[in-house]
Amino acid sequence: MKKKMITIDGSEGEGGGQMVRNSCALSLVTGEPFRISNIRARRSKPGLMRQHVTAVEAACVISGSECSGLAVGSSELEFRPGRVTAGEYRCAVGTAGSTGLVLQTVLMPLVLADGPSRLILEGGTHNMLAPPFDFIERTFLPVINRMGPHVSARIVLHGFYPRGGGRIEVDIIPAPLAPIDCIERGEPLGVAGQAVYTGLPVEIAERMLARVQRDLGAWPEDAFSVRELPADQGPGIILMLEARYANVNEVVSGFGQLGVPAERLAKTCAARMNGYIEASAFAGPYLADQLVLPFALAGGGSLSTVKPSQHMLTAIDIARRFTRRRIELTRQGGGEHFLTVG
Repeated sequence: MKKKMITIDGSEGEGGGQMVRNSCALSLVTGEPFRISNIRARRSKPGLMRQHVTAVEAACVISGSECSGLAVGSSELEFRPGRVTAGEYRCAVGTAGSTGLVLQTVLMPLVLADGPSRLILEGGTHNMLAPPFDFIERTFLPVINRMGPHVSARIVLHGFYPRGGGRIEVDIIPAPLAPIDCIERGEPLGVAGQAVYTGLPVEIAERMLARVQRDLGAWPEDAFSVRELPADQGPGIILMLEARYANVNEVVSGFGQLGVPAERLAKTCAARMNGYIEASAFAGPYLADQLVLPFALAGGGSLSTVKPSQHMLTAIDIARRFTRRRIELTRQGGGEHFLTVG
C-alpha cells in the first residue's frame, strides 16, 4: 500500500531551497514521500535553481528514488524515496552553486546507511548564499561526529562565486545518531581572523583586516592573517572570523562583493562575531539551523542558540512533518533560546 504523500507549500516560512533539501533528506530516512509546490515562490528568481536540482539528483542517485518535476525553474516537485545505498558518489553542480548545500541533502541519509561512503562534490565552496566549506568542516561536522558517526571533509580546490570550479571530498563512516546536549560552549580556546583571496589586489584583504582588527579590539594582533590562493581558483575573497571554545567553534564569514567596500564587509562580519561572543548560547544562527535535521533524526537532545532565524523555524516545521517528533523552541532570559527534541 502506498504511503500518503506529505504536501508542502514552498512559499511558506522561509520559502527557500532549504525546504527542498531538508524534505529530500527526511524523506530518504523516514520513507515518507512528499510533494512540494510554489518552490521559492517569493524569490526574485522563483523555482528550482541548478544547485537545487543537483541536490535532488544526488538524493535520487544514492537511493534509486523516483522524482517528477525535476528541472531548473520548476515550481513543483514530487519525490518518492528509494533505499539509500552506501558507496562512492560524484556530484557536479556545474556552476558556483554550493557544494555544501548538496552535502546537506545527502549527508544524514548516508550517515544512517549500512556502510561507509565517499562523496566528491564539485561547484562552489565559498558562496554568498551558503555557509563556506570552513564552517562545515570546523563548526558543523564536529557536532555531528559527537553524535556517533565519523565524517571528515577536505577541500581540494576553492570555488568562489561566480566562477565555481571548486571540489570537496567527504568520507562518511556511518553510525546511529545519538541524542546529545549542546548547551555550554565551554572554556574559550582562542580566536582567529583570516582573509582568503585570489585574483584580486592584496590591498583589499589588508583593508578588511585593518577594519576588523579595529572592531575586535580585544583580539591579539597575531590572530589575523592573509592567505593568497592560486589565481585559477578565483577571482574572489572571503573574510572568516573564528572563535574556538572547548565544546564548539563558531565561524563567521563575509564574502567580497562588487560595489561593497571592504571596510563595510569587515564591519558587518565583526559585528556578527561580537554579537556571538557577547551571548552565552552554544550555537550561532547558522549552526542552529543546520542541527535541526540531525537532532530530529536522533529523536532527542537539546541545544541553546541565539535568536532563531526564519530558516531555523522553517527547518523545525519540516522536521515535525516527517518525523512527528516533539520539537520545541523556548525563549530564555537574555534572548537565549532552547531547542529540545523528544
